[in-house]
Amino acid sequence: MNEPSPEVAQARHPRGLVVLFLAEMWERFCYYGMRTLLTLYLTESLLMGDEDAFTTYGAYTALVYAAPVLGGRLADKLLGYQRAVILGGILMAVGEFTLIGHRFVGGGPELATTLLYLGMGIIIIGNGYFKANISSIVGKLYDDKPHLKDSGFTIFYIGINIGALLATTVCAWVGATYGREMGFGLAGVGMLFGLVQFVFGRAKLEGKGLPPDEERLNKPVFGPLSRWHITVLASVAAGPALYFLLTNDSIVGYLLLGVAIYVAVSLLLAASKEGKVQVHRTIALFIFMILNVMWWALFEQAGTSLTLFADRAVDRMVFGWEMPAENTQFFNPFFIVVFGSIFSTMWVKLDEANKNPNIPIKFGLAFLQLALGYYMLVIGSQFVGETFKVPLTFLALLYLLHTTGELFLSPIGLSLATKLAPKGMAGSVMGAWFLSFAGANFVGGQIAKLTGGEGEAEAETEAAGEAAGEVAQGVAQTAQEAAAAAQQVLETYVDAYASFAYAIAAVGILVLVLNKPFNKLMHGVK
Repeated sequence: MNEPSPEVAQARHPRGLVVLFLAEMWERFCYYGMRTLLTLYLTESLLMGDEDAFTTYGAYTALVYAAPVLGGRLADKLLGYQRAVILGGILMAVGEFTLIGHRFVGGGPELATTLLYLGMGIIIIGNGYFKANISSIVGKLYDDKPHLKDSGFTIFYIGINIGALLATTVCAWVGATYGREMGFGLAGVGMLFGLVQFVFGRAKLEGKGLPPDEERLNKPVFGPLSRWHITVLASVAAGPALYFLLTNDSIVGYLLLGVAIYVAVSLLLAASKEGKVQVHRTIALFIFMILNVMWWALFEQAGTSLTLFADRAVDRMVFGWEMPAENTQFFNPFFIVVFGSIFSTMWVKLDEANKNPNIPIKFGLAFLQLALGYYMLVIGSQFVGETFKVPLTFLALLYLLHTTGELFLSPIGLSLATKLAPKGMAGSVMGAWFLSFAGANFVGGQIAKLTGGEGEAEAETEAAGEAAGEVAQGVAQTAQEAAAAAQQVLETYVDAYASFAYAIAAVGILVLVLNKPFNKLMHGVK
């Protein structure tokens, strides 16, 4: 077979992208399969109050995204990215199966809650090894093809969202039909698929992501134990620490702040060794991380307040079938899959025409789309009927706008982190980038409390129950009270979402106004 010309080879994406695409797809199936079901599992299966559920969800997802800081560092200095991905995949599968342990050994809500926290802790550790490091391998594959990096990351991002789409449809349906624990188990099976595919496809990675010193990694240092063995054992031993944090979630915020300070100092010290330009780029990275926190804290309401909003205040009837509230999270990955390839091609074409918006403009436009998405619910509240339920169409429009905003910000952000990284710290910087997601999820859990749906939802349920009995006796007054309670639920949510829209729109406009200073800090990085 004739080898392609250098020009053709330079225009092709690396073969290893397929391996990474599929591995990430199944890992996201695993993560989103659990995330899709988590809030309703906490509030309905474990009977946890809204605020406690939001705090638990926020602490868990924050730690999921904080863990790559350490996982990326270990991969940079010791493990290499490929081994880190394999170890992470194994731990995530084990964590998912731990969540459903009580279904096989018996036990009530107390055992289910204990295994939930234990399983979440194992998933957090596994994600720390997997998430940042597979993205780092993507970046390494494009070292010789920087002009294709944004497009490559967008294609990779489609894999993320195919996995999320499968999770929010299949896992959500399985969980709603057969019990949410069964949805967790299916998520674990998906992780095993991704792990097997990655192991057998490693040859296509062209040696990218191997340990920096494999001999040192495998050499015994404590009896027969090598550094690799010790890392695996230490990872398992970290489980109780994560269990403690999840059951004492108020500590998580302080932990994240401490880690953020440490990471900032470490990156600035590394940047200072490379000169003024790298220091400026690192400062720019920090600014974009803060913006990332703000954007995703509002976007990640999908798993908390927006899911409960869908459950309580959205008319989910579709041709006579009532869509489970869990399934409403499918809109985002569905729109990503539909529009992802379009955006990937669009960025390349705009770049060729020298009309590709710079990074600050893309971030600013992402904020404006996020704001407009929330405002769709304000508009939708004007079209409610006697039940005071927002038509499902307006929730779909929210997710459409959030998705297009995400395509302006998220894959570009992943690429940005690799471009602004000091030399030799790609894994650490990617971990730091995911730390901003950790902050976003923790803040998002706190912001979800502002929707204030819990008390009103309880009032609605109580009033509706009374209405059923009273109306059966021919008394209509209680039915009117139930309608008033439903109206109060709707108004409380909509008022909160309107405030979100105004605040995030103001941030987007500010970013657009400060476009030139941002670009100056980045010194030519596009």
